[in-house]
Amino acid sequence: MNIKKIALVSLFFLISNNSFGEEEILTQKVSRLTLNTAIKIAKASIVACEAKGIPISVSVVDRNGIAQVQLRDTMAPPVSYPISFKKAYTSVMFNAKGSQLTSQASSPLQNLNLNLMFSAGSVPIKAGGVLYGAIGVSGAPSGKVDEECATKGLEAVLEDLEMM
Repeated sequence: MNIKKIALVSLFFLISNNSFGEEEILTQKVSRLTLNTAIKIAKASIVACEAKGIPISVSVVDRNGIAQVQLRDTMAPPVSYPISFKKAYTSVMFNAKGSQLTSQASSPLQNLNLNLMFSAGSVPIKAGGVLYGAIGVSGAPSGKVDEECATKGLEAVLEDLEMM
């Protein structure tokens, strides 16, 4: 009787885990930005703020929040460099613009030392339903202006990304 139960349970798991004849997928393909694309985004963000007379820092992170490109304009305040990274990291972790996350600034998450910055000035890099990463900008007088410059960086490549 015990052997019959074991055989029945084993058969159940075999059938439920993988249908006969179907091949199990063992890997996933992950789309990533090229270095040249990330550089183009960063430069376009800096140029957008330069046109307003504002020196900034910009960070472009991949979908895992790892910095791919970080640039600081010559006269941008040194503190803007790490802040731009935190903005980009937070944006990609929550898949949202920084301006959409400002209400989280007083949440316990802010105090966990996770490199999070719930402040305007970042945009996720999304195209064709794929999240590629995020852009964070710091150095402008307001997060709103930072976010405008980050958006210009995204716009520099968005059409090409949508075509993929």
